[in-house]
Amino acid sequence: MNAKIQWLALSLFSFSTIFGQENQSKSTEKPNIILIIADDAGWNDFGYHGSLIKTPNIDFLAKNGVELNRFYVNPTCSPTRASLLTGMPSSRMGIVAPISDKDQTKLPDSIATLPKLLHQNNYQTALVGKWHLGLQLSSGPKAYGFDYSYGFLHGQIDQYSHLYKNGDKSWYRNGEFIEEKGHATDLITNEAIKWLSKIRDSKKNFFLEVAYSAPHFPLQEEQKWKDPYMNTIQNSSRRDFAAATAHLDNSIGILLEQLKKEKLDKNTVVIFMSDNGAMENWNSKNEYNGIHPSNDVLGDNTPLRDWKTSNYEGAIRVPCVFYWKDHLKKYKNENYISVIDLLPSILFLAGDKNLPKSIEGKNVWTTISENKPIENKEIYVRGHLQESLINKPWKIIRTRHEKDVPADYELYNIEKDPEEKNNVFLQNKAIAETMKTELENQFKRDAKKVNYDKKSKE
Repeated sequence: MNAKIQWLALSLFSFSTIFGQENQSKSTEKPNIILIIADDAGWNDFGYHGSLIKTPNIDFLAKNGVELNRFYVNPTCSPTRASLLTGMPSSRMGIVAPISDKDQTKLPDSIATLPKLLHQNNYQTALVGKWHLGLQLSSGPKAYGFDYSYGFLHGQIDQYSHLYKNGDKSWYRNGEFIEEKGHATDLITNEAIKWLSKIRDSKKNFFLEVAYSAPHFPLQEEQKWKDPYMNTIQNSSRRDFAAATAHLDNSIGILLEQLKKEKLDKNTVVIFMSDNGAMENWNSKNEYNGIHPSNDVLGDNTPLRDWKTSNYEGAIRVPCVFYWKDHLKKYKNENYISVIDLLPSILFLAGDKNLPKSIEGKNVWTTISENKPIENKEIYVRGHLQESLINKPWKIIRTRHEKDVPADYELYNIEKDPEEKNNVFLQNKAIAETMKTELENQFKRDAKKVNYDKKSKE
């Protein structure tokens, strides 16, 4: 081989080696993650599920990403957020209802949380919007690992005054209460954009949680958001809910555009979910000094059964979508996935394979990215007055009663009966007894002292 041919061969080898390394580096590059959470949005409140409400940006994520068709959360907001950040059932920490006690109830101090664990992988973290895991500034997001935080501490707020229903202050930035003008949906969006464009360290990967107040009541939307529904939705309360949802969707579109502008869209996983199913209605008489009208119709969980606070499908099976440009193909994933599975899956993407023993969720990234079936696993959810256990295709629900009244049990085959119309507990005694035992075993692992407030629906 003469010198010229040797030089050419060496050059081709070097080029292929470098190119291969670059491709390998790109394929293993850690992604950024944006988690967007809607508040009290129901199964049938988005266009891609057939709703009359126009949600083109959320529909875009669903039509170009992975739709989790069997994604389970908790019946109310604080428990879902606790499970999300810890990777375990919230009842293990004694959180089974919305946190409404300003002085005591909060996420446990010593627990491993998603932002703390992401720090170990050199991620920066931010939470913009709703917290609801501690109502004091001292028990805000910073105490649990978020580098930056902004929004509101409580479960619900007036969209313009940003006060809690009893008048407490809730709007803050980085551990200090602040006063700002504007609708909460717009302010949350603006702050997320500011953090992406001006505040974050561009040399680091990031995890950004954008937790909206919409479409949670009180519904205070400008007429421009209501106008598209004046002829299609006759009930004024439902129309206001649609307006809040459309406002939310528009804000998500603004965030997606910002990702493009910052050239982050190709290396950012976008996750969209609701914190629980929709609430049926709201009586405002004893809140906000009665200045807001009550709502006789709010969200829509059709065709699923019941509402927020229960353990039926309408409360705990919610919309969830994963989108990652040029990385995820469009699928409708039918595997049963829990909110506690998000933490280990996100940490896997961040390169962390050594999870604390406290984490009960499973890494489900393979099924999300490749639509592969996963091993059947139990999904345990404890709520206000009920707890449920899913072991595909079966779901058992136990309804507790006060004093010495025995609990009621229901058993459903949710593959054949997703609307939970036919209680087959008596017809399947062997399965029912097995499920009862499994449910009780999970219940025994819960914290002995729980935040139990059957009246709170925040």
